[in-house]
Parts: sequence; C-alpha cells; structure tokens
Amino acid sequence: MSKSAVSAVALATSTVASPVLHPVPLDTPILRGDLTIETLQLRKPGSGELRGLSLVELGQLKVDALIKILPRITIPPITDAEAANLDPADLLACGAEIGSFLLQKSKRTDVPA
Repeated sequence: MSKSAVSAVALATSTVASPVLHPVPLDTPILRGDLTIETLQLRKPGSGELRGLSLVELGQLKVDALIKILPRITIPPITDAEAANLDPADLLACGAEIGSFLLQKSKRTDVPA
C-alpha cells in the first residue's frame, strides 16, 4: 500500500465518531454458560445493517424485525437465538430504543436539536 493510501485510511478511521451506546437493562438476564448479561448496549445501526429489514416494520416494533436487528447492534453481541428468546418486556424496551434511532434529532423529544 502506498504512503498516500495509508494516510487516507488513517484519516478516514480517525474521523469516524465512536458510536453512542444506549443501555437497556434486562428484566430477565441472558444466560450464556457462566456469563450473565444483565444489560445490553444498543448502538444506532448504519444503513447497511438495515439491509433486508423494513423501516416501517422496525418503526412498528414488529417482533421479527427486532429479532433480526438486535444481533447486529448489541454489545455484547447476542445470537439470533438469544434475541428470539428475550423476555417480551426486554424486547419491547430494546424496540423503544431502536425506534428512537429512526427519528431525526429534530423530531425527538429526548435530544436537543
């Protein structure tokens, strides 16, 4: 790789903002072997991570759409099976955060414009 290409890559990676994480405490923790996940951190998905999903279905908090997007945006990452087995109250809490990601800042009430 040329020196200019290396500089371009360094510049591109240094200007990317770190994601803002939204914590979602779980009523029913996820048990994975010896690990207990009590809180999921959700990050705003990029457009590419929304491939194969309907924005309308995400906005309507459709269960299938939420189960598909959660493994793509959770920290720690959860599996498809873990997303499908979430307590309904926890799935709704995650869905509320995801729904807020779909709104422009000027339309949200929790973020100053």
